[in-house]
Amino acid sequence: MTNRLHKRREFITLLGGAAVTWPLAARAQQRERLRRIGVLMNVTADDPEAQSRMTAFVQELGQLGWTDGRNIRIDTRWAAGDAGRFRRYAEELLALAPDVILASATPSVQALQQATRTVPIVFANVTDPVGSGYVDSLARPDGNITGFTPLEFGFSAKWLGLLKEIAPRVTRVAVLRDLTIGIGQLAAIQAVAPALGVELTPVGVRDAGEIERAVTAFARGSNDGMIVPPSTLALTQLPMSVAIRSIWLRCVPAKLL
Repeated sequence: MTNRLHKRREFITLLGGAAVTWPLAARAQQRERLRRIGVLMNVTADDPEAQSRMTAFVQELGQLGWTDGRNIRIDTRWAAGDAGRFRRYAEELLALAPDVILASATPSVQALQQATRTVPIVFANVTDPVGSGYVDSLARPDGNITGFTPLEFGFSAKWLGLLKEIAPRVTRVAVLRDLTIGIGQLAAIQAVAPALGVELTPVGVRDAGEIERAVTAFARGSNDGMIVPPSTLALTQLPMSVAIRSIWLRCVPAKLL
C-alpha cells in the first residue's frame, strides 16, 4: 500500500512538472524561432546613402533585441531602379516566407503590393502613399501596408518659389514627374503656379530615354526652368542630370553662374 502511494505521488509530481514545463518550453521555442525580414531597396548596393540607412536599420533592430543571424534573418535585394528587378525581387523575397518586408521607395511598394495582400509591408521614402493607392490614409492605412512619407506637399510648392527667386525671368517650368508617383505633389506645385506667373508643364517619364527626349524638347524654348521631384528614377538615371544641367544654365541669371 505504501509503495503504491509513493508511486502515485511520483506520477502526480511528474504530471505537475510537465504541466509547468511544457508551456515554458513552447514559449522558449517561440522566442528562439528565427524571424525573417525582407528588405527591398530601390537603388544599388554600393549607394552610400542607402548603406547608411541600412546600417541605422540594423542598429535599431539590435537595440530592440533583434540580431541578424541570432533571432532574425535579414534578406536584402537591391533593385537599382530597374522595373524588372523590382518585380523579380519582390517574388524572391515573398518565396522566403518573411514575417515582414521593409520597402524603400515607391517602386518597391508597387511591386510588393502586386505580389501580396497578406504579408505585412512597412515602407519608407514613399512620396504619396495615399495618392498611389497603397494606403487609405496615413492615420488609418488598413490592409497589409503601412509606413512613413518624408514629404509634406506644401513643401513641394516652395520649389517653384525658389526657382523664381533664383531665376526671375523664368516663365515656363517643366515638372519632370515619375509616373509611378501619385499626383499630390504635382497638384501642390500647380496650385501656386498662376500666382507666380508661371506656365507649368508636367512631363511624365518612366525611363532614361523618355527623360532625354522630354528635356531636349523642352530646352528649345526660352525662359525655361525645371523642377525634378525626388524619386527612384531621379536617383538612378545619370543621363537625366546631364540633360537638366543644359536647361539650368539657360535659365539662371549670368550673375549667379
